[in-house]
Amino acid sequence: MNRTSIQLTKTKTRNIDGLEQTGTNAAFCDAVRVSLGKETFLYISGQTPIDDNGSLVGKTMAEQTRQVLSRIEKILKHEGATMDNVVRVRVYTTDISPESLRQIHATRNQFFNSQNLPASTLVEISGIIRKGAMIEIDAEAVIFEK
Repeated sequence: MNRTSIQLTKTKTRNIDGLEQTGTNAAFCDAVRVSLGKETFLYISGQTPIDDNGSLVGKTMAEQTRQVLSRIEKILKHEGATMDNVVRVRVYTTDISPESLRQIHATRNQFFNSQNLPASTLVEISGIIRKGAMIEIDAEAVIFEK
């Protein structure tokens, strides 16, 4: 087994207010890549709707979901994979109203192939670590080495 931590975020505090204020380094990475011969598993940490500078992106659930999935897609691309490699997602949201669910799923449908959908969990929670964020998604992918 070969395990590699993937760090695309440049700051050690990962632009998290509570950590920046205390100077505490975040104790997680963007993803962990585990290679087991011809199969590689990619475990992507929960992504929030921020840009590379840590600023919140989007005011609607659709805009924030798009930003989160774009961040996941960026990590996948960095590791030589695509959204088609994603086998599972966990979605955490502060709002499961019918309109929010519609926006989340309509946006997800723009990123995932309808013939290759991942397993999924969606949970309503009271808050996200990023102030103003309404959604966080983590993902697991399987990459078959050639």
